[in-house]
Order: sequence, then C-alpha cells, then structure tokens
Amino acid sequence: MTAPALEDSAAATGATGSAAGDMQIVAAILDGDEAAFEALVRGHHESMVRIAVTFVRSRAVAEEVAQETWIAILNGLGGFQGRSPLRTWLFSILTKRAISRGLREQRTVPFSALTADDDEPLVPPERFMRSDHLLYPGHWAAPPRRWDDIPEARLLARETRELVLAAVDDLPPAQRAVIVLRDLQGLDAAEVCELLQLSDGNQRVLLHRARAKVRAALEAYFDEEAA
Repeated sequence: MTAPALEDSAAATGATGSAAGDMQIVAAILDGDEAAFEALVRGHHESMVRIAVTFVRSRAVAEEVAQETWIAILNGLGGFQGRSPLRTWLFSILTKRAISRGLREQRTVPFSALTADDDEPLVPPERFMRSDHLLYPGHWAAPPRRWDDIPEARLLARETRELVLAAVDDLPPAQRAVIVLRDLQGLDAAEVCELLQLSDGNQRVLLHRARAKVRAALEAYFDEEAA
C-alpha cells in the first residue's frame, strides 16, 4: 500500500495526465508563458535530481545534470509531438544526460544493473508468529499500522511529506529510481520499464520493496508520536 503522503506528492507534480493537457502546457511555454515553465520545473525538478543521483557521483552533480536537462528541454520543446506523455519525455532526456555524465565520470550504473537482487526481508521476521505457534503459525504478531485513525491533515502535513522524501532518498538507487517515477511522478509501469530498461517483474519487485520501506519509516514515525 502506498503511503498517503507519497500519493499526495504524486498529485502535486503538476502532470496533466492527458495528451491535450500536455500540448497546452507546451504551447503556453513556447508562447513565452514563464509561469507555465516555472510550474513544470516545480513539479519535476526534485524528482529529476533524485533520478540523476542514481547515475552520478554526488547530489551536486545531479543538480547540474537537472539544470542542463531543463536547458535541453527548452531548446527541444518545439519538437515535442505528444507521442508519449510530457513527463515521460522529460525524464527520458534526464536519464540520457545523467548516464552520459556518469560515463564521463566513470560512475554510471547501467540500466541492466537496476535489478531486484535485494534479499533482505520486507518485514522484520519478529513481526510474525513463530512457526511452532499452536494457533497461528506464521500469522501477524504485530500487523501493519492502519492509517484510518490519523487525521488527513496530519498525513498531508509538511513534516510528514519531508519524512517520506527523506525515506525515499535513503533507498538503494534502483528502488529510489522506480518509486520516484511511479509514485512521485505518476508514470505507469510500462513507461518506467522503458525508461530504466527493466523487466516488468523487476520493476514490480523494486517498487514493492521501496514502498514497504517508506511505509515502515512512516509507521515508526506515527508510532513514536502516539507513544
């Protein structure tokens, strides 16, 4: 289950979700509407940095890559024809530039390396009943925290959102890349697989592991608050 604050972050990216809406944004920017371009940058810049840092040696370099990407986007926007969603086009440019920069620094991680080879358990074993339990072997001993009793305003508060983003930044590179594109930017599975050159199975495992870790961070935070 995706954490509510993460879902809200995705909703705040400014993505239109429609080809017509994308073309309207492009037309406005090409017509000199600075506010439209600023809104596009606000909606995607931080995610671009989070993706770029997967391929380069530092966040400072990732910031440079993101800035260079925005210049390339402005220069190439007239050629956007809406064959793919605008956000997919943006991140395609970003990933190519990040890989190119990483190759120059001998730091890049090839897409083929973004595999689900993480064997750590998604949930600590101690949260389940022991296998020799008389009534419920293997069942939850401490089930996941429900979000129903937490006020919506608390779930969507800035502090909660910052916690979610910090948890995302702490993820292994492959998991971070997938959850940023899927849950922060709203790309679908097929788009992410194409951008990162992942199989559908790897994409699903990476996303599941990333969401589980972010949820665990939120759960620990709310449990601490309630104590």
